[in-house]
Amino acid sequence: MDEKNIANESAEELEEVIEDTEDTDVCEDENTDEEDAVSEYNDTATQFSDLEDALSEANDKYLRLFAEYDNYRKRTAREKTETYQNASAKCVENLLPVIDSFERSLEFECSDENFKNGMSMIFGQIKEFLNKMNVIEIDALGAEFDPNFHNAIQQLDGTDYASNHVCQVFQKGYMMGDKLIRPAMVAVAV
Repeated sequence: MDEKNIANESAEELEEVIEDTEDTDVCEDENTDEEDAVSEYNDTATQFSDLEDALSEANDKYLRLFAEYDNYRKRTAREKTETYQNASAKCVENLLPVIDSFERSLEFECSDENFKNGMSMIFGQIKEFLNKMNVIEIDALGAEFDPNFHNAIQQLDGTDYASNHVCQVFQKGYMMGDKLIRPAMVAVAV
């Protein structure tokens, strides 16, 4: 009986060892499946994070490019406007000596009234053109001297004007909008 008991006990121990091994294999399989799932989740999360970073970087580049383009558009529009204004001012500046000569010629006596009236009408058209171009004459006579708008070429004593005021205008000054085209050449009372 001892041999039977020993054999039974050995068989029972063997069964327990097999069951333990099977339980361990099942646990290992479960652990392996869990580890695979966790690993796959981590890989997916890493890929998702990488994609989010790439999307964020692409979005940042897009916003920067859009802002750069918007600045470029505004800058070129401003430069275009400035170029037009500068060209217009230069054209008017070159026309001003002709206008000065025209004004001086109208001041002289003329025996032919029709000729004088015709010249006055032409001069009126020139003034109208200047108004359309937003060119205005600087009112200098009697105004306080301002070096931003007046070019003093002479100082006079004993005038009816207050000190530091324009008492004589030699050449009219003109502005186009808020831009000075030509300062007025003046004499200033001392």
